[in-house]
Amino acid sequence: MPLPLAPLIPLAVRLGLFASTTWAVTRWVRSAAHTGRTDQRAEDALDELGEGLTIHRPADRAEDRQTNATARVRRVVRFRGRSYEVDAGLMARFRLRETDE
Repeated sequence: MPLPLAPLIPLAVRLGLFASTTWAVTRWVRSAAHTGRTDQRAEDALDELGEGLTIHRPADRAEDRQTNATARVRRVVRFRGRSYEVDAGLMARFRLRETDE
């Protein structure tokens, strides 16, 4: 006795549309995304940060009204008998300059 496959056609069409849309969106996101890079100088600067939060204005950048901020948190987290070291660092710059327009 033949199996009735006609009721499965709408499901197959929906799954096919979903799969092709997912594939197209994934391909578009990958082509539009920046691959990124690792700058060793930035990695070294993050490694040298002190723990805590600092905000300061460099004297040599007074004309730009530049403010720099750094933050670093280092902790050891124990979970289910395993230890994980969490090292989060942040460096930020905010500069406000007047332009002649």
